[in-house]
Amino acid sequence: MYSVHQHWDPLKVCIVGKSYSPKFYDYISDKNIRSVFYKIAEETEEDYQKLIELLTSFNVQILRPDVSDNYTDYLEYGKILPPPMTPRDISAMIGNNFYIDINDLKHSWEKMRGVDWPVNYPKNFEDIPAFVLDELKSFNFTWRKENLSYNSILKHIEKHSNIIYDKNINSAMTTRVGKDLYFGTSAPFQDTGSVKNKADMLFPEYRCHVVNTEGHTDSSFCPVIPGLIVSLEDLPSYELTFPNWEVVYLPNQSWDQVLPFLQLKEKNYGKWWVPGQELNNDFTNFVEKWLTHWVGFVEETVFDVNMLVIDQKNVVCNNYNQKVFDAFARYGITPHIINFRHRYFWDGGLHCITSDVHREGTMQNYFPERG
Repeated sequence: MYSVHQHWDPLKVCIVGKSYSPKFYDYISDKNIRSVFYKIAEETEEDYQKLIELLTSFNVQILRPDVSDNYTDYLEYGKILPPPMTPRDISAMIGNNFYIDINDLKHSWEKMRGVDWPVNYPKNFEDIPAFVLDELKSFNFTWRKENLSYNSILKHIEKHSNIIYDKNINSAMTTRVGKDLYFGTSAPFQDTGSVKNKADMLFPEYRCHVVNTEGHTDSSFCPVIPGLIVSLEDLPSYELTFPNWEVVYLPNQSWDQVLPFLQLKEKNYGKWWVPGQELNNDFTNFVEKWLTHWVGFVEETVFDVNMLVIDQKNVVCNNYNQKVFDAFARYGITPHIINFRHRYFWDGGLHCITSDVHREGTMQNYFPERG
């Protein structure tokens, strides 16, 4: 049976995301725009393969989503769904339970029928009138057809006798430290009490904590190994959450130092960036018109803290940082640099584009004084 208790235990099985191939973008008639997507697709897969090569050298088994080259397979409500780039954002192995948010409209309807639907609700999903489907969408029911790309991965996990839960729990928002789970807040002023209550209900065997990150925890701080944290700033009160652990803060990580990004920010408000394409108005307008649901908001993200720990002696990171690497040297950690070049477009760092499914080790209690 697969399990993950601490994200610094030796990594054995890992999902690595997947993007669309260059061929996928053949539908774009404008050669100038199409060539940029070709380049993004080629370089994205090249970087994936560098990461895969590194992980397999540590005997890590790689699982990848299934992706078609036919763009019509991903048309939904007039939009092309984004590729399964960041499995971390929808999945988490916590203990030996796997959580993945795979809802689609059909599943949402099946869960609500008989509860919120009238007596004469349609017997089959295919019989639902189009205007009702539009209403479902307007109520923000999850349309996750793209997550069907994970079907083969789910079957693989089921073969190892793990229970799979269709719940919105992901390891981009959850930090697993043995008996302690740390959950981030997803937005400013979010009610931390409700987050804590939900966590306590779902994970009664753990000590659950809420950290006011206002976004993904893995883009805010990273407990690298027991005793060492890399962080942007003092978001959680580390004296309370990780007493006596060393915290290394990333210096000089401001977007204000990146002039090309500032040029593009005037057009897209800091949502995404493809280096070298800042003045390509055709490409910018295409993304802003058709693919705004693909991109995130990278101005709020510092990917340098978004690291993947292979084991307590090896960590994968995006680039060199002297202060962080000096700390690694003190703890006997070897950093491995994989430059995921288009992280500013896909809004995903090395931790985001992976999801650890199995790590060796058993649950530890790093803070026994908490009872």
